[in-house]
Amino acid sequence: MTTDQDHLDYITKLLETKSTAKQKTYKFLLEAFTVLKAESKRVVSEIRKKAHPDDKDVTVDFTDVNEHEFHVKLAGDLLIFVLHTNVVTFDEEHFAMKDPYILQNECNRYFGQINIYNFMSDSLKFNRVNDPGYLLARLMVNHENRFFVEGEGQVAHLFNKVSEGPLTHQFLNGLVKLALAIAIENDLMAPPYPQVKFITLYQKIEHTPDLGGGQKIGFRMSYQDKTR
Repeated sequence: MTTDQDHLDYITKLLETKSTAKQKTYKFLLEAFTVLKAESKRVVSEIRKKAHPDDKDVTVDFTDVNEHEFHVKLAGDLLIFVLHTNVVTFDEEHFAMKDPYILQNECNRYFGQINIYNFMSDSLKFNRVNDPGYLLARLMVNHENRFFVEGEGQVAHLFNKVSEGPLTHQFLNGLVKLALAIAIENDLMAPPYPQVKFITLYQKIEHTPDLGGGQKIGFRMSYQDKTR
């Protein structure tokens, strides 16, 4: 039978290993988010200097929401960067969990996450609460500042393993540019005609701005797969 001392020793060990690793992870995550915010602001400034669209309403903007969120508006697209405060791990089938580096040390498997969502800017402008947003990419960082990225398009192919070195300013700058490029490359696709052929009077009165709203080509959320 285990003793109270055994339990105390076990708890102490967890505090010195797992809990300490999670705290270090979160500190690296905060640092990464601060840099990501600065690099996003820098990229927006560079785009403003280079781009001269004919229509003045084609705008590029940066909005600092709070310490855990900021937005980058690129014409009709809105990228929302969100830092999640919880440190997580993955199931054993996840590709990162099979990496030799992860298997070396139990603490290496815990990651903080920064998610990049792609919304249509009009969704927020007109408060269209039913419009979907799409997880374009998520950056995962651990207690040694090692990282990997999951996402759409080139992101899925370029960063599909745990890095061999720490996260850098240069990488974060590149990630911002890649996310913006993917967002603007994917166009809106009108819903199938049968889906919008009939509406109720309530829908007309309460949701006029939503009617006929498009969805992003090239993105498929899990809930869409379940409905097929």
